[in-house]
Amino acid sequence: MALTRESRRTVFRQIAQRSYADWPTYESCPLFDRSSLPALESDVRLVAETWFQHDDHNSVDQFVHAVPLTYVQFDAHDRYAGSTSYEMETLFRLFLLKECHGWDHETALVEYLTKHPDLCDQLGLESVPNQSTLWRSWHHRFTADLQDTVETTARTILIKAQNAGVTVPRDPEHQSRRYENGSTESDPDDQTVLEQAETVTEQVSCVALPAFSLDRGEGCEIHENAYWDLQTYLGLRENLAVNEGARSFIHESNRERTPLGHAHREHIRDLTIEQIREMYRQAIGRLLGRVAETEEFLRAGIVAIDVTEDDPFTGDRTDHEDEIIGTKEKTDEYAYQWATVQLVGNAVPIVLDARPVRKGDTRKEIVEDLLDSAEAAVHVDNVLMDREFDSQHILEMLSQRGLSYVVPKRMQTSEKAQAKRLLKRNKDRYETDRKLHLGDNEWHSTTLIYRRKENSEHTDHQQYSVFMTNRNSGLLTEYGYRWEIESGYKSIKRFMGATTSKHFGLRFFYFAFACLLYSVWRAVDLLVQVQLTGEYEHSPIVTADNTLTLVKKKTGIG
Repeated sequence: MALTRESRRTVFRQIAQRSYADWPTYESCPLFDRSSLPALESDVRLVAETWFQHDDHNSVDQFVHAVPLTYVQFDAHDRYAGSTSYEMETLFRLFLLKECHGWDHETALVEYLTKHPDLCDQLGLESVPNQSTLWRSWHHRFTADLQDTVETTARTILIKAQNAGVTVPRDPEHQSRRYENGSTESDPDDQTVLEQAETVTEQVSCVALPAFSLDRGEGCEIHENAYWDLQTYLGLRENLAVNEGARSFIHESNRERTPLGHAHREHIRDLTIEQIREMYRQAIGRLLGRVAETEEFLRAGIVAIDVTEDDPFTGDRTDHEDEIIGTKEKTDEYAYQWATVQLVGNAVPIVLDARPVRKGDTRKEIVEDLLDSAEAAVHVDNVLMDREFDSQHILEMLSQRGLSYVVPKRMQTSEKAQAKRLLKRNKDRYETDRKLHLGDNEWHSTTLIYRRKENSEHTDHQQYSVFMTNRNSGLLTEYGYRWEIESGYKSIKRFMGATTSKHFGLRFFYFAFACLLYSVWRAVDLLVQVQLTGEYEHSPIVTADNTLTLVKKKTGIG
């Protein structure tokens, strides 16, 4: 089917109706203007994602001539000063076409245009440029940054088209040619990493952060982004409370007006738990959409669900007993508790959702709630949980969802007896099937795996751990991935601002925003690694402090 005015109208109507989808980016994000190349890349990404979902839009060439570019100011990236035969917008489309087809030389582009006069008319070409003109335009007129944007944008178009089932001229590469061909070092140096991280952080922060909104109405003197800037600023300093942070923020921010501490608190308190969670899920959805363009991001994978606790609460709990509920280790201390579901394993460890834990919340309710969010965002195969989720009803629910699981079992009398027998026989591993009673003559079938701990300090049955799984024993090796969620919690708490407030919504917001900053960091690291090396190694090459500092810089601070 041919491109029509109605099909175009349908696409942009859908973009306008998408929740938290802002196009063009420069109008919605103060970091960008019409000359910003990251904004251009973001816009093409959004339009392409929607464009190729339309039944009539099945041609990459068609998209290249139809994608809106008239608002883009290319002058800042044009190294020619005098009059020229071809406008930068037209050349951008031509080189985009060349990159989408993967032609190494301009001659192939010239031959293609000559054979397709209709395409020349659509591109506004009165005549086909010769090879030397195109060569000079690319090598002498386009800046290196604009060349990178052509390559990045072409990959985006190919990936979005391929995802929608549209035939593409070539398989998209997942690494910039400039870095692929221009570096002979096995590992990028620190300066290269930081330069690339700055560009990527700029893109990612403008993808995720706009999902948060205070709904303050019109005519406010202080821009809403200043509140998120301040919250990010609090995450940059350990144990920095909002009143002190707001005073320092006045001097470090380049904004004319910044919020005071009490105003910041009041606006955050106005947000409900559900509003915070919905904004968080929207932000993570946008973040996943950005990293999903890379071949190295694994949408299908393993998630870990766990509960963490805030610092012990030492004040008066009166009227807050349902919220300041204690610690997981059942000590005499009290603390706020938060539950999360996070990608683990070979995937980038993004926190998919977070929720508070109140007195009376069952572990089954928590798991179901978080899994609903996770499965709406990514394809989940396996679920890893700690022994506090050792419940036959939780395990049955996971099996009914078609999910596999690994959960440690608390050792009761029968498990202790079996462990003693294994110790006596000097066996390191043992498997047995077990039926767990659900009530009303219903049972959940699982497999118990006894595994001897290496270098255990115990001399009795405590040398063994017992795990439950509904798959084969090979899945047990994946349980080691669960440690990543504990490691993640340490970084998340590092990103939290300090507060002594007992307001439950405010406390949860601080935790959720810290989860977002952590996820932004890990997303930035993945994208930088792929851009510079074409691969993703789980160990970050971009530090958390690097990312937070760049987010701070890109959101108007410092």
